[in-house]
Amino acid sequence: MTPASEEGIVTEQSLTVRDNRTGKDFDLAITDGTIRAADLKQISASDGDGGLATYDPGFVNTASCRSSVTFIDGDKGILEYRGYPIEQLAEQSNYLEVAYLLVNGKLPNKAEYEAWAHDVTYHTFVHENLKTFMQGFRYDAHPMGMLLASVGALSTFYPESRNIFDEESRALQIRRLIAKMPTLGAFAFRHAQGKPYVYPDNELSYTANFLSMLFKMSEPKYAADDRLVRALEILFILHADHEQNASTNAVRAIGSTQVDPYTAVAGGIGALYGPLHGGANEAVLKMLRRIGSIDNVPSFIEGVKNGEERLMGFGHRVYKNYDPRAKIIKKAADDVFEVTGINPLLKIAVELEKIALEDEYFVSRKLYPNVDFYSGLIYEALQFPPDMFTVLFAIPRTSGWLAQWLEMLGDGDQKIARPKQIYTGARGVQYVPMGDR
Repeated sequence: MTPASEEGIVTEQSLTVRDNRTGKDFDLAITDGTIRAADLKQISASDGDGGLATYDPGFVNTASCRSSVTFIDGDKGILEYRGYPIEQLAEQSNYLEVAYLLVNGKLPNKAEYEAWAHDVTYHTFVHENLKTFMQGFRYDAHPMGMLLASVGALSTFYPESRNIFDEESRALQIRRLIAKMPTLGAFAFRHAQGKPYVYPDNELSYTANFLSMLFKMSEPKYAADDRLVRALEILFILHADHEQNASTNAVRAIGSTQVDPYTAVAGGIGALYGPLHGGANEAVLKMLRRIGSIDNVPSFIEGVKNGEERLMGFGHRVYKNYDPRAKIIKKAADDVFEVTGINPLLKIAVELEKIALEDEYFVSRKLYPNVDFYSGLIYEALQFPPDMFTVLFAIPRTSGWLAQWLEMLGDGDQKIARPKQIYTGARGVQYVPMGDR
C-alpha cells in the first residue's frame, strides 16, 4: 500500500482513505471485496504507534480465510456445498456422498464412491480401550462432553496422526473420524441410559447403522423404518457444513497450530457444545412447551413484540431470508411424523410460523425460520433426549470441519491464529510486598 498523495495512484479496485490526524491519503487494494487488515498498519500517526488495526469482536465483518467449500448468500437464502445447491443434495444424494464432496472437492463416480463407503465402513469400530474409557464417565455425564473427550482421546490411539503433511496419513485419519463419530455418539447415548454399547453393523448404511447402535436391544438385527433413515440422512446432509461458523472457526484456529485432526475436531465439538451455537433447537422445544397450545400463540407473539418473550428458531446471523435448510427439514418432518405420530408441539410450531411470516413486525426484521425451528421436533420424535441434539449436529459436521481443516493446511496465506487485542488495563504498577498491602 502506498500513500496516494505521494504516488497519485488510484485504481478502481482500491479504497482511498484519508487519515485526518495527519492529512495523508492512502490507497488500499480491494481484492474479492476485501482489504487486507495488515495494510492498515501503514496508516500511522506517529512512529512506534503500530499503525491502525480493526476492532471486530465476533468477526462480524472480518474474513479469516478464502474458501471454496461452502457458499452462502444470506439475502437470497442460498446454500451450496462446492457449488451444488443444498436442495439438490438433500433430495438426490446421501450423507457419505456429500462428505466425499466436501472433503475431495467433487462428487465421486461409482467406483470412487464404493471405495470411499467401504473404507469409511471399515473404520466404524473403536478400540476396546476407548470403550473402557467411555465407561468410566459418570452415569449422568452429558453425551456431548463424552464425545468431546473421546474424540480428543483418539489422537493417543493414532499417534501417526500428527504427520499432518503426509497425504496418505491425513486421508486415513479423515476416514477414521467420519467412521467413528456415529459409534462414539451412540456409545454416549447408551451410556446415559445404562444400556450396553452396541457394536457397528457394517452391513447397514451409515445412518441406518447409527440408528442400530442407538436403539438395538435383544433382536438379532435392528431394522429402522426407511423413512426415518432417510430423514436422518437429510438432517446429516443439511448439517454437514455451514461456512465459517463458531465451531469451524475453532477447528481452523486450533488446526493452525499444526496439531492432529482429532484434537482440532475436538475443539470444534467444544465450540458446538455452547447453547448459542449447537443448542438452539433445544431452546425452540422449551419455547413451544412454554406456549402450551395454539390458543396462546397470539399472546406469545405480543410478548415478543413487547420484549417480554424471545422467539427462538427465527432469524440467523447470516440468513436475511428463509433459511433454505428450514424448508427441507419441514418436509422431512412430515415423513418422520408419518411413522412416529404427530408431536403435539408441531401444531404450535406451524401456527407460530404462520403468524410470524405474515406479521409486519417479523417480516420487516427479516425474522424467518432457521434450521433449528423444526430439527428439534424431529429429534424428539426419533426419541432423542435434548442432551443428544448437539451430538447429532457434531456427527455430520465432522466432514465439514475436516474439509475446512484440509483447505487451511494447503492455504499459503494462513498463519497460526493470533488476533490482536486492545489493552485497557493498568500499566507500570509497582509490586508491594504482601506484608505492606
